Parts: sequence; structure tokens; C-alpha cells
Amino acid sequence: QVQLVESGGGLVQPGGSLRLSCAASKFSLDYYVIGWFRQAPGKEREGVSCISSSDGSTYYAESVKGRFTISRDNAKNMVYLQMNSLKPEDTAVYYCAADRRSPSLWESDYGYWGQGTQVTVSS
Repeated sequence: QVQLVESGGGLVQPGGSLRLSCAASKFSLDYYVIGWFRQAPGKEREGVSCISSSDGSTYYAESVKGRFTISRDNAKNMVYLQMNSLKPEDTAVYYCAADRRSPSLWESDYGYWGQGTQVTVSS
């Protein structure tokens, strides 16, 4: 059974940085597209970034482009989301998701999800 576990969330001041991690167990991430999504209170879950399984191509939502960086370490079976220049509007629960289809920022394209990690950006 595919299991994903996020970590690295927390409270950070505006302008600060956090690195989220997504760990996979019981399966290899090598052949999966991994996406990061977030859901703020009262809002729908939105795609933030994703990384392909084949060539490591990366994709970002406009709202995080230039501030967030997604990467993967297949040897460690991990995917990361480096978040810099954080803003209060980045506050949300962040989820990683996996699937074997093409890279996508659409929630419906992913079949496996982690439980989420809270990121709060506040002074």
C-alpha cells in the first residue's frame, strides 16, 4: 500500500523559509509524479508544484513561482519543497501526492495522498 508522510511544517515569520519533506514507504517514488498541494482555511485545495518521474521536470503555480523549489532524491525516496520568501497567504496545510500519470497541478490527477503538514506564516 502506498504511503506518503509529510514533515517540516511549522510557524515562520513573513520572509522566512521552510523545507517540507515527503517520504514514501512501501513503494518506490522513482516512477511516480509527485505533487505538492495546499489548502487554506475556507478554501479549496490547490496545486502548488509537481515534479515528473522521467526527467525531473518541475512545474509551479504562478503564486509560488520564483519562491518555491521542488526536488526529489530517489535514492532516499524523498521529495522536498523548499519554500522561501514566505507570505501570510502561504499559510495552509500542505499535502504531497503521488500518481503515475503525467505531471499535473490538478488534485483529481493524484490517487495517493499524505496526511498533510501545517505551515503558518505570521509575525
